Amino acid sequence: MSAELLDRARAWLAQDPDPETVSELTAIVDAAAGGDAAAIADLTDRFDARLTFGTAGLRGELGAGPNRMNRLLVQQAAYGFAQFLLGREEKPSVVIGYDGRVNSDVFAKDSAEIFAGLGMTVMLFPHVVPTPVTATALRSLGYSAAVMVTASHNPPRDNGYKVYLGGADEGSQIISPADHQIEALILEAASMNRADFPHSTEYQLAPESLIDEFVAETAKVSTRPANPIPFVYTALHGVGWDVSNRCYLAAGLGDAIVVAEQIEPDGAFPTVAFPNPEEPGALDLAYATADRAGVDIIIANDPDADRLAVAIRDKGAWRRLTGNEVGSLLGWRAAERNKGTGKKAALAASIVSSPALRAVAEDYGIPYTDTLTGFKFVNRVPHLIFGFEEALGYLVDPDKVRDKDGISAAVDFLAMAGELRERGSTVSDHLEEFAAQFGAFASTQISIRVNNLSEIPAITNRFRATPPTTLGGRAVTAVDDFGNGFENFPPTDLVRLTIEGGSRVIVRPSGTEPKLKIYIDAAVTDGDNRSARVAEVVAALEADLKAFIA
Repeated sequence: MSAELLDRARAWLAQDPDPETVSELTAIVDAAAGGDAAAIADLTDRFDARLTFGTAGLRGELGAGPNRMNRLLVQQAAYGFAQFLLGREEKPSVVIGYDGRVNSDVFAKDSAEIFAGLGMTVMLFPHVVPTPVTATALRSLGYSAAVMVTASHNPPRDNGYKVYLGGADEGSQIISPADHQIEALILEAASMNRADFPHSTEYQLAPESLIDEFVAETAKVSTRPANPIPFVYTALHGVGWDVSNRCYLAAGLGDAIVVAEQIEPDGAFPTVAFPNPEEPGALDLAYATADRAGVDIIIANDPDADRLAVAIRDKGAWRRLTGNEVGSLLGWRAAERNKGTGKKAALAASIVSSPALRAVAEDYGIPYTDTLTGFKFVNRVPHLIFGFEEALGYLVDPDKVRDKDGISAAVDFLAMAGELRERGSTVSDHLEEFAAQFGAFASTQISIRVNNLSEIPAITNRFRATPPTTLGGRAVTAVDDFGNGFENFPPTDLVRLTIEGGSRVIVRPSGTEPKLKIYIDAAVTDGDNRSARVAEVVAALEADLKAFIA
């Protein structure tokens, strides 16, 4: 082990303001200095890299060192972000929210004190709030920026730091080049002594009226069915329940039956291995609660409530709807609401989301846009009335917020379910109605986790150089390589295969994990029994793709 590595660790210790991480790192440094191999490897992992501030901000495991989330790293990030804002205007303003993860409140307060110390106007929520509340507050206050301390649906030991910009960005998350500019300023802050960061407690606490406004605006999404449908709600140990419950009641949707074991914020996430409603087992307690209550719909938010998962009882068994299915139904509602208003409108989805929304847009004569993956691109489409991404993110009220919002999406979905119930129908029936009007669409994914990132280009290059000519018994009619830019897209590592009959396959690396993702979207747009036929198509495409990459 190099002496330089130990020196860097000791220099970090000298500035670390957190007794817990000081104690943690001191033990590792002492063991590494004594030659302990595991400690040396641990120290190397913590100090040979640094968490990078990208378009999703910061996100990583809690712990000491620059490659972990901790108070020193967050204070450096806050100082760097503040310099970015001060370079844009003389007196910036920031609203700060935080979720229920470990240290979220501490990171939020540290940020508030640094922003205030630099003379900025600062408003800090005095308690946990969902991410959509913070993102909405930025717009309603007319502030320069917002910070949300959250790691969304990441593993329990993670935390994160997400930022939004006001002004011309209208409350959206940052995109390039702002991320690179902020990262450069954070690195400058990291070269400073933390003692030189000014601190002040002269900041405001956010009034409850901001949440009242969020609730009132969200309730407007509801059509207030006369006979609301009963439902079970789980927060997955996150911060969604209090605000969601107020929205449900204000929207005339009645009281939820809650999953009691998961309703309160708990950064340990004790009942789930991974607090993501898409993960196997995450909804097991919700299913059990709904079975006891005899209820047929489950609503689940991820821990910061910007995503929505829905499960329905279908033919006596539980069926978790895909993000594409929920997005398609909510997009249809948005198009129907807009009909006859004369309002300029657009629909949008990330390119890896189902083409079903494009079919809706074409039917209603509304412009449609595919965007890069990430909601920060979806929500920037002009005249947007609805946008979604297949990873459970939906935006049903863009006038209020410019980010995915799992609370308003739930209100809209429950209002729809109530309307269906009043006419003797169900969500399952409505999916069949969608297939009859727009075509049947079905999706699945193949994820290939790798030990070495160099394995990913080898697979994607096969799709570029020698792509399959047929898949699922249908001809591959086009292969589009986005590597050098394609249509209106900048260069991005993505290959799209178009398949006879309207189906498609998209191949791209994961943006957050060491794995390759293959998105399969099957379509059947003519004839009878469309839903049954599209299930066969997606299965055939999946089988052929697995054989191709084997």
